[in-house]
Amino acid sequence: MLSEFKKISDYPLLETPATIRLGFYKKGALQYISHLDLQRTFQRILSRAELPLWYTQGFNPHPKLVFGLPLPIGCESVCEMADIKLTRDMPAEDILARLHKATVADLDFFACYPADRKFADIDGALYEYNIECDVDDEMLEKIDRVLSNSPLTVLKHTKSGDKEVDIFPLIKSFKLEKLEGGLKITALLAAGSNQNLSSEYLLEALRKRLIFLREEENYSIKRLSIHDAKGKIFK
Repeated sequence: MLSEFKKISDYPLLETPATIRLGFYKKGALQYISHLDLQRTFQRILSRAELPLWYTQGFNPHPKLVFGLPLPIGCESVCEMADIKLTRDMPAEDILARLHKATVADLDFFACYPADRKFADIDGALYEYNIECDVDDEMLEKIDRVLSNSPLTVLKHTKSGDKEVDIFPLIKSFKLEKLEGGLKITALLAAGSNQNLSSEYLLEALRKRLIFLREEENYSIKRLSIHDAKGKIFK
């Protein structure tokens, strides 16, 4: 399958495995697969790409694979990240060429570089909501008031049961834009290992308070960028 590429054995071995960060898009039909299914898909892509992967030790060795921030089902993204470990010194362009050849529809790679920062530094994610609905200036003001005031509660489903949670502190910023036949909301939400707000909860909070937004409304959600605690783009 990859006979047109340089042999893996021609790349020099590394004394210590290198952690490489991959940037990738996840869109189209793939937005509807779970994070577990994404992991399985990724492992197949890596296997087909025939990269010099570093494997974990022990009874069940497997390639080291860590994702930056799990993506909710039904959400597209243009900024996903995953870390792998390689045992040989390969140029980024060679890695990307192999991945482009081995990937599946709606998942493509746009970046490859040494991972210098830990995913624990992730603090926020920027989302774009496009909602097909009738909205006027009065409704726009109502939406602004709803998102600007605490408490902003939703019913959150947890392992210990359902409970009302105030998500207001987890909305770092937002911007509203009235479109022809709809509404666009751009919101920076808390994300990462410390605090994490699923993108769907913002819509759920609006549904509870505004009759215009129902579950049957056509809408899309896209993750645009991932940020650190200083608000800068995380790479």
